[in-house]
Amino acid sequence: MKKLLFCLLIPFFVLLVNAENWPQFRGPTGQGHSNLIDLPITWSRTTGVTWQISLEGEAWSSPICVNNQIFLTNALLEQGLLRLKVVSIDFESGEILWSKTLFEYENQPRIHKKNSYASPTPFYDDGRIFVHFGNLGTGCIGVDGKVIWKKKLDYSPVHGSGASPVIYNELLLISADGAKDPCLYALAKKTGEIKWKAKRESKAKKKFSFCTPLVIEEGEIVQIISPASDYVFAYDLNGNQLWKFNYPNGYSVVPRPAYYSGMIYVSSGYDSPTFYAIKTGGRGDITTSHLVWKTRKGAPRNSSVVVTDGLVFMAADNGVVSCLDANTGKTNWMERVASTCSPSMLHAAGKIFLSDETGKTFIFEAQSKYHLLATNDLEEKMLASPIPYQKSIIIRTEKNLWRIDP
Repeated sequence: MKKLLFCLLIPFFVLLVNAENWPQFRGPTGQGHSNLIDLPITWSRTTGVTWQISLEGEAWSSPICVNNQIFLTNALLEQGLLRLKVVSIDFESGEILWSKTLFEYENQPRIHKKNSYASPTPFYDDGRIFVHFGNLGTGCIGVDGKVIWKKKLDYSPVHGSGASPVIYNELLLISADGAKDPCLYALAKKTGEIKWKAKRESKAKKKFSFCTPLVIEEGEIVQIISPASDYVFAYDLNGNQLWKFNYPNGYSVVPRPAYYSGMIYVSSGYDSPTFYAIKTGGRGDITTSHLVWKTRKGAPRNSSVVVTDGLVFMAADNGVVSCLDANTGKTNWMERVASTCSPSMLHAAGKIFLSDETGKTFIFEAQSKYHLLATNDLEEKMLASPIPYQKSIIIRTEKNLWRIDP
């Protein structure tokens, strides 16, 4: 009887493993980890493609996928107007279910040539999609396309916006590190009302950054880890600063932090990025007391890292990938794998998926010795990060959205 019950449960467990939603930038944990086990490892523009749809406009936000619906943001020039949109796509068929304009402008604000007007990735929570277009607008929309609320935050980004929204409990967290008065906002997720605004305690010369915060739980203590210019900050859920750690001259910070075994891993941004491993906790300025290790060699400016099984994997902008010991920073291997890297890494089933800006995706083992498993090329510019869903990988390139299957 026990054997029969076990056999009956196996399909149920397999279904659970392969039914993981991908609700935010970098997935369920916000750190690029997936529990899916049967993802494809080989594809091209003509093989392994279940469907491919063309996307008008220009946007570098990554898609999310929940309950067989793919959601993404888009920016289009239509009839002389800049229109900022949310799009829903059916996972099974690739059919566009709806497209909703949330904001429109007659003028196009100045942004960096590598940025877009829709670069932050949406966040799904409890039947609602939360989107952020920087100071051009923030909104909440239902899975049916009905707008629930929308508003604009008053700040002045430099080069456009890049930080994705984050939901924790009833709060919507948004980094607003612009040219002046940089801060972290917390909005009420149900209404968009500003609950608090945590100003950065920093005298950074260049105040702008683009980093998506990460919320971590250590026992009963919840910390909002929010890298900004010159410092990574930790706040409680009321916006009170718990601690800060200084990385001198760090600005334009992009990579989302990672958390592993009581340590936070952050990169300090431009011009000379340094990668830091920092013990969490403490109070006040913990720069001297909580640094575990740091390295400048191979530190990323754009691509977010993966930390798993005591190993840190990171990709420098020039495509050189490093595998480091998470506790000591010792280099296990360093290899030139890719071309210019902006997309963030994905970890699934003991493999690392890394895409570069040419549209290639490299798959290698998440091990202390380098072993490349596959190189796949969609031959199209790519800055968004690939996401897994069921047995598929969904990839957004410059002009298309692809569903890749084994």
